Amino acid sequence: MNRKIIGLLAIIPVFFGLASCEDAEMRELVKDPYEDTQFLMGTVANIKVYNKDKEEVVAKAFERVKELDAKIDINNEQSEVSKINEQAGIEPVEVSEDIFQLIEKAYYYSEESDGGFDLTVGPITELWHIGYDDARLPDQKEIDAALELVDYELVELNEEEQTVFLPIEEMRLDLGAIAKGFITDEVVKVLGSNGVDTAIIDLGGNIFVMGNSPRGEEESWNVGIQDPFEARGEIIGILPVIDRSIVTSGVYERNLEVDGQLYHHLMNPQTGYPFDNDLAGVSIVTESSVEGDGLSTAIYAMGIEKGLEYINKQEKTEAIFVTKDKKVEVSQGYADSFKLSNEDFSFIE
Repeated sequence: MNRKIIGLLAIIPVFFGLASCEDAEMRELVKDPYEDTQFLMGTVANIKVYNKDKEEVVAKAFERVKELDAKIDINNEQSEVSKINEQAGIEPVEVSEDIFQLIEKAYYYSEESDGGFDLTVGPITELWHIGYDDARLPDQKEIDAALELVDYELVELNEEEQTVFLPIEEMRLDLGAIAKGFITDEVVKVLGSNGVDTAIIDLGGNIFVMGNSPRGEEESWNVGIQDPFEARGEIIGILPVIDRSIVTSGVYERNLEVDGQLYHHLMNPQTGYPFDNDLAGVSIVTESSVEGDGLSTAIYAMGIEKGLEYINKQEKTEAIFVTKDKKVEVSQGYADSFKLSNEDFSFIE
């Protein structure tokens, strides 16, 4: 899968101690969570569960990740998404309910962003292949030809037959910008159905904090927002959240340098080149990770002014924008709660 690897503007959970033993026992939590870390989907995945006697649920969650990854991974010729791409211009492909729902969501965010996010951007991302050893700067003729294949409105979804059809040969789906969010939400479902209500899911930067912090009832998780210009672990500020997903799109981890020009991996489906604006990254905080995935790319494409205007009209959705000159803008809902902790950064006045 040609995934959107979350850039250096990742999310670093910052915790300030647990609740008293009495509080923890009332909630049947453990001080040291059950956890596992695995390399999946081309990234590091970590799941921590704080509920007592729920160690086995961590393994169940990872099994669900592997199941979905096998269906989505375009580097796996047997995956359902690969089969859709192989049959482009030939015939519709019947898919599982999981994949049909994922593609429906990808189509929705393609519409919502007026094509700033486009699930058929595959010919462009394959052409550049940024993040891989064979990454290169394509010539304009190649880009123009690839753009002819990018148009989410052409994708044919048949809900009754549960089929997906790409009507032009060599059209390609690229669900990397939304797949990890979809899988993260499925992990949340697995944990919840197995009695877990306090957990941290981190699928390569797609963060979901379940429930309240283990510090106590109605306590927030304190999440640090990564400094996009420094090594992992260096943060710009702290955000208190409860039962929320945090997803970031950023430009600094995967890139290609040609003749002194740096090209990042976030591709504009309408130009065939990386998006060109003042943003180093944008973090989206929502109730679902797939929504955060879809919006993080769409909002990055809009830029800070239009993106902020859009977010401020949404319910239960917030955003933190970081510009390339180290300025920070926060949507209305977090104007008072997000706290900068790095003196190199300042709020936009």
